[in-house]
Amino acid sequence: MSTNPRVNMESLYQIYLKTVVPKLKTELGYKNVMQVPRVTKVVLNAGIGRFIKDAGFIETVETTLSRITGQKPVRTKSKKSISNFKIREGQEIGVMVTLRGKRMYQFLEKLVRVTFPRVRDFRGIPSTAFDRQGNYTIGFKEHIAFPEVKTEEIDKIHGLQVIIGTTAKNQEQGRALLKALGFPFANSLKKS
Repeated sequence: MSTNPRVNMESLYQIYLKTVVPKLKTELGYKNVMQVPRVTKVVLNAGIGRFIKDAGFIETVETTLSRITGQKPVRTKSKKSISNFKIREGQEIGVMVTLRGKRMYQFLEKLVRVTFPRVRDFRGIPSTAFDRQGNYTIGFKEHIAFPEVKTEEIDKIHGLQVIIGTTAKNQEQGRALLKALGFPFANSLKKS
């Protein structure tokens, strides 16, 4: 008998195929399995903000995102100059990573099962952060909630944004999909 709890756990993708798809098919009244909403991509985005003059900070953020995702991030540049923010056109202002396929489901599983419980004073995620197409955006004020980040190696704490892209047609379908995948929404945590 194995003592490791991860050995007996099904992956999030297997849970999606076995339980979420049939549940959403009946719940949303679809006739075809291909109509059921699914997650298409996950984008992690971190801006460097007030540390734009610090040349080493963007490399720190880049290293952090590559540790969290297991994939090399892309640096984003400003499209135009904004004098109030002291930004020039073409200046590097952020870092982003796009996850798809197996890495995407591994990241979502880690997000739900490990990262959310590590967030300080966590009371669930808001169920109002959906756009009209059913995509969901979560903001983290501190990147130290992710288990890959070692607190003793941190010199500056930065935030990051996680965008979950879905094939849902509206907010209700997107909410039903993420709730079925195990996302802890704040209003559902209060009821139980």
